Amino acid sequence: MSDREAALRDLAARLREDDAVSDAFVAKSFTDQQLILDLEDDASLPRELADLLAAHDLRGANEVYGSGGSDPSFAGDLEGATRHQFVDTRTRGDHQSYVVD
Repeated sequence: MSDREAALRDLAARLREDDAVSDAFVAKSFTDQQLILDLEDDASLPRELADLLAAHDLRGANEVYGSGGSDPSFAGDLEGATRHQFVDTRTRGDHQSYVVD
């Protein structure tokens, strides 16, 4: 595990301690590392969490990928939660996906 991935895992553990957060974890897309944040259904992303994510070079996936929408990180509704997706812009494009023919 890289130092960056370890730092993001530590951040996810720290985020899980917040009352508005039901889960937080690190994931990978095709070329990017992401932090997924599930917020309690009635919670919006608290400003202090948004600032903390930005301080760790994490930006909303909709903003990074130009997906549109009014919320830069909203990824969908879950049962009892909403999912938000953040891209690690510090290492963006550094990861490789393998395609098998």
